[in-house]
Amino acid sequence: MKVYIPSPLRSYTNKANLVEGEGASISEILGNLDKAFPGIKFRMIDEHGRIREHIKLFINEDEAKNLTVSVSGGETVHIICALSGG
Repeated sequence: MKVYIPSPLRSYTNKANLVEGEGASISEILGNLDKAFPGIKFRMIDEHGRIREHIKLFINEDEAKNLTVSVSGGETVHIICALSGG
């Protein structure tokens, strides 16, 4: 499946904005991404196994609120990073 990578995380993917993902759940996809691009998962998932507040994960147009959400092969995962500052 396709996984769209936001610009703040592209330093992990050699600047690629689109990578191939594999897995039956968001957790598996992020785990496999971390094997291919070490360190990327920790930027999205905290030490308690929760999606970080500034990250939103979407399967097609639906937000995945937790890591157990199922994903099928034809779907697209979008990783969105919130902007902050002041």
